[in-house]
Amino acid sequence: MNSGKLVLRRKPDFPVIRPRASDKKQHIPEVGVKSLELCKVIRLLKDPLTANLKERHLFVLKKLLKRSQIGFLLKELTCIAKILNICAEKVTDHPEYVPILCEALQICRLPFLKEKASDELNYAQDVIEFLSHMGCLMRVSHADVRQQTVESVKSFYSCVAPKQLIDGTDHLAKPKPRTFPSGNRFSRLSLRLQPTTPGYRLQLLERSDLAQTLLLSLAALENQPAIKLQLLQTLQILSRSSDMNCALILNARGAETICLHMNEPDPSGQVLFRSSEILWNLLERGSKEVTAQLSSMECVISLKEAFLQQLMNGSRNSDLQLRNDLLVITTLIAESPSSLLIESLFAKQLVVLATFPELKSSNPLVRNLKLAYNNEDLKMKKLLLNLLVLMSKDFAALQLYKEESVMLALLTLAKPPAASSQRRSASLQWSSVQQKELQLQALATICTIAPLMLADYVTHKGSTCLLLLLDRCVAQDAFFGQGDGSHDEGRRGSMKAQMRHCIRVLRSVTSLGEDSVNQDFCDQGTINQFLGILMQMEASPDEEDVLTLEIKSDIQLILSTLCENDMYRKELFGSEVVEMAIHFLKKGCDEFYSGLGHNTLILSTVDCVRSCIVGCYTTEDYFLAKEGACLLLDLLRSSPRCVHCNVLATLLELCDNPNTLSHILSWRDAGGQTAPRFLLQLWRDEEEELKVSRNQDGGIADPQRPIMSQYHQEDSQLSFPANIPSAAVLEVSENLRLKIYSIFCKLGFQDLPGLSRKDYVTLSIVRRYLDFKVGEVWDEIRRELSLDGVRPITPDKEALSTICKVAEDTARRVAAEQSSILEQQQKEDIGEEELMYTEIKSHWKQRELIAKTWDHYVSKTSNYEILKEVKAQREKYQDAAVHPTEHLVGQVTSVERAGAQGPVAVKLILARASIKAAGQDQVGATSQDPEYFSTVSVKD
Repeated sequence: MNSGKLVLRRKPDFPVIRPRASDKKQHIPEVGVKSLELCKVIRLLKDPLTANLKERHLFVLKKLLKRSQIGFLLKELTCIAKILNICAEKVTDHPEYVPILCEALQICRLPFLKEKASDELNYAQDVIEFLSHMGCLMRVSHADVRQQTVESVKSFYSCVAPKQLIDGTDHLAKPKPRTFPSGNRFSRLSLRLQPTTPGYRLQLLERSDLAQTLLLSLAALENQPAIKLQLLQTLQILSRSSDMNCALILNARGAETICLHMNEPDPSGQVLFRSSEILWNLLERGSKEVTAQLSSMECVISLKEAFLQQLMNGSRNSDLQLRNDLLVITTLIAESPSSLLIESLFAKQLVVLATFPELKSSNPLVRNLKLAYNNEDLKMKKLLLNLLVLMSKDFAALQLYKEESVMLALLTLAKPPAASSQRRSASLQWSSVQQKELQLQALATICTIAPLMLADYVTHKGSTCLLLLLDRCVAQDAFFGQGDGSHDEGRRGSMKAQMRHCIRVLRSVTSLGEDSVNQDFCDQGTINQFLGILMQMEASPDEEDVLTLEIKSDIQLILSTLCENDMYRKELFGSEVVEMAIHFLKKGCDEFYSGLGHNTLILSTVDCVRSCIVGCYTTEDYFLAKEGACLLLDLLRSSPRCVHCNVLATLLELCDNPNTLSHILSWRDAGGQTAPRFLLQLWRDEEEELKVSRNQDGGIADPQRPIMSQYHQEDSQLSFPANIPSAAVLEVSENLRLKIYSIFCKLGFQDLPGLSRKDYVTLSIVRRYLDFKVGEVWDEIRRELSLDGVRPITPDKEALSTICKVAEDTARRVAAEQSSILEQQQKEDIGEEELMYTEIKSHWKQRELIAKTWDHYVSKTSNYEILKEVKAQREKYQDAAVHPTEHLVGQVTSVERAGAQGPVAVKLILARASIKAAGQDQVGATSQDPEYFSTVSVKD
């Protein structure tokens, strides 16, 4: 009993164990003594003189834990962590310390206690270090310690507070009566202590390395499957709770570790499920890093084994779901360029599964495989088809596809489903709804794989199969006739989704430009078939949606591809294509920004005109007879700027037909604007966009840079390599000026209708565009030679200077011509102003003469002497043979402008008024109506 004597002898050294008198004033000194007492406990455990006193240690530790039954104080956590660490070191030789560790870990489930509100902030780092030490307890090989460690961490995420918490945890709840025995000093201490909030510990846990430590301890649990399962559950909770925990796990290569241990023996059958859940949580928060860790050969093989195990042995719905989850993870790995699916032979097995059950195979993998044809099997089949698309980026995978007849299997899936009477009732098969979904998935897969495996596509008559499917879609679709009630994209009874994918496949195949494939395509009458489908869809009264517009655009692109380089097809199908193109051009671009796809349809229509009509004079003439050129100009007038390049390019190619020019010159928009004037306005808008230097009248402001944009000037100090186009050359293809200049070269630069003086100023620049561009290129060459430090030989240097001088002189002559045009315009404006003043003076003169005539008439009727005088004068001149002289007053009635320029071109039409002198008014006065006094007459 020597040990007992030692305990009694050292007992006064630990006042924390001995109860004291209850005095409220002594609360603060008591709490202050605790830290000192914990230091004594640590000294007892570590001091060489007392390190072997096991019974003494256990007694003191039990008393310490009994005192902390309501939780550990935040200020004590540092000392508690040291004590637990010392006990963990002693467990190996002395298992008696295991209950101490387990009880301490049970107390760790309770919230930490604080004396003041500021303790949470002050002792935050101590909490982080304590949680890290908790994870280090997993190094103890004893199962109970590991289990308690894992369960303690799991309890942190419990939403329900334990019943053992001290009163006051829930501040909103009604206080409960104390249950501590009377006289216990801990009941008095609890009046002053408060628990920390649950979220406080979780926030600090994310800042510790607890998650990493738990993950690394997974390798030491091979012989403890039950604890391993609990640890996986804990890691699942940690990875699900926050991004920071996931980052910590990934930093420790958690995805790789989990994947490598998920196939270990597992009596419960839950390890694989928990592992896949952890991988899912990690993928949701860091997919790139996870796939990088899972792309190693060991991880891919581990995934393969897990997937095949679930594939062959899984029967429950949860097993099938787990199988599909593993396949999704494999899909994400396949997206990585560094995946080793092919090298691990996993890809070959996946390809074999993708062709099952459409193709019979002797592969052992599918020899005894049976599908239930439920929704989980359907998901697996769709995931396998998606994997074919992802793996097709690798050329080695295409070789596997060829060996396993993947194209044949896909075309088999894409065929229309057999009628119910033809389906075999003896064996299970996909339902009609499932077949439709697989059909769409197969068509989407063919769209990607067919261009890569064109030989297999042709061998298995892929175009014929798809055209038959297209016929069925047209025949059974409610969009064209009576529907079959299938559940599909679009409305019920619609097969537009199948039609959309089918046409998308045909577009991807024809876009390759393979003559033999396209010829076989045309020999089956596809052009007429597509034109019929297109016009039937246009005749439908239903509103257009995204699917419909995409189908129309794809059909037009297919027609463009088939007819672009084949004159015979242009001539053979020209009239039908013209009717179709005219129909779509007349729709305009009012809904260009609707968001449904009208913008794509407009561009595909313009491309169809360029590829299927332009180039064949017979078709072009028919297109022009249908006012096609005017419709292109209307489209150019109303479309946004992004469409102008395509429309101008098509119109320019159409100008090779001489009959086009008259249509362009006769075109007028709603405001009466002519085509040349509109093209010149486009030129000005383009130069404003490019920020070309121009004066206030639109003329050349800088003869050294007559057409250079501001962006080109910013690049003028750069030197370009020989294999890269320079800025001056690249600029030609990036804006509309070259196309507008080329159209004017076809129209000519003289006698253009409807141009103003401003247009003539712009036209003078357009006429010299090519000269300016040549000079700009030579100037750029000279500048780059200077930047590169290259000095041309004297003749070349003189030639460069002469060429640049000629270009500058040309720009100055054009500027002088523009000034002349503006001066002529100013003179005409002055002449018109003078003419206006002359007309105004004529009006006032006429009004004065009319007033004078009126006064004379009134004087005759009011003064008898004047009347006698007038009568005498009339009698005097009655016998005169000479006709009285008439005074004429001219009035300008209209002004016309002839074709010539200047005042000579002005033609005036005057109205003549005859006014007689006062002395001659007596002639004919007696025959005049007394009420009529006006002497103005209008003559031609």
